[in-house]
Amino acid sequence: MARVSGPLLDRIDIHIEVPRVPYRDLRDRRPGSGSAEMRAQVVAARERQRQRFAGERISTNARMTNRHIQKHCQLDAETEALLEQAMSQHAFSARSYTRILKVARTIADLAADERIRLEHVTEAIQYRSTERHYWR
Repeated sequence: MARVSGPLLDRIDIHIEVPRVPYRDLRDRRPGSGSAEMRAQVVAARERQRQRFAGERISTNARMTNRHIQKHCQLDAETEALLEQAMSQHAFSARSYTRILKVARTIADLAADERIRLEHVTEAIQYRSTERHYWR
């Protein structure tokens, strides 16, 4: 990761460090979310996005422009304060800010939520919080 330039890394929406899976977890027979269930969530989220952007030149959150973000990524005061604090604390760039909002919008869509909530932004921030760790 240290060899990846900051500006390039800044253009990647989600940064997740994936640790090795312990053997015990690999052998666990408890059922988790199945592929069919996850696929249904994704299909429903994509349909929400298609409806949201009907008549636009885009069809997914990833393609939102600043105008779309202002319209479709409204935050309440508490969530806005959290994002402001994270921006300052992690020294996120303006590009990171828009990426966080797009990812939070997608997380809300996956949860079948019309509004972006605190937990959606918190999760989206976590997906970017490793970036500064690598290129400081």
